[in-house]
Amino acid sequence: MITPEEVFLIGRLTRTHGTRGEVELRFTDDAFDRGTAEYLVLLIDGIFVPFFFEEYRFKNNEAALFKLEDVDNETDARRLVGLSVYYPHAALDEEAAGEMRSLQALTGFRVLLPDTENTRSDDEGIATRELGTVVNVATTPATTLLTLENEAGGELLIPYHEDFLVDADLRERYIVLNLPEGLLELND
Repeated sequence: MITPEEVFLIGRLTRTHGTRGEVELRFTDDAFDRGTAEYLVLLIDGIFVPFFFEEYRFKNNEAALFKLEDVDNETDARRLVGLSVYYPHAALDEEAAGEMRSLQALTGFRVLLPDTENTRSDDEGIATRELGTVVNVATTPATTLLTLENEAGGELLIPYHEDFLVDADLRERYIVLNLPEGLLELND
């Protein structure tokens, strides 16, 4: 069973194309073109379901046309329109992951804060404390908002800006953020 931590959102199926069962993927991340997985993961009724693809081609910079296995006609394809599309983190090598175009790939990452109490120290010697795990990334033209879940199951909302980023490890799946003073208190 595929878990939410294993995948990240890359787009949505927006329409059918032709009569062979092709679907159009409007993507925010072209991980499928950089990674090694020969499948996409669709969220169907709350369950992550892998769909192997036979071929794909780019339509433009924001869309690609996919021919999925066992989706052989327009009727089958129409059932998939509107579904969210995910890609497995494990299918990206470190170089491809380092080129991630979308902050959606941060889903499942642990968010750490610099801490003078030395509760955790990474290889660089930066003392950190864990704030939570990213469960959602909402991006608007004005800001990017990370939704975190902490160990107690509580939810935190924090804005993300590249200026806050102190360190990141794509293999270990964490980021260290130096947030402006008082920002966390807005969640109280």
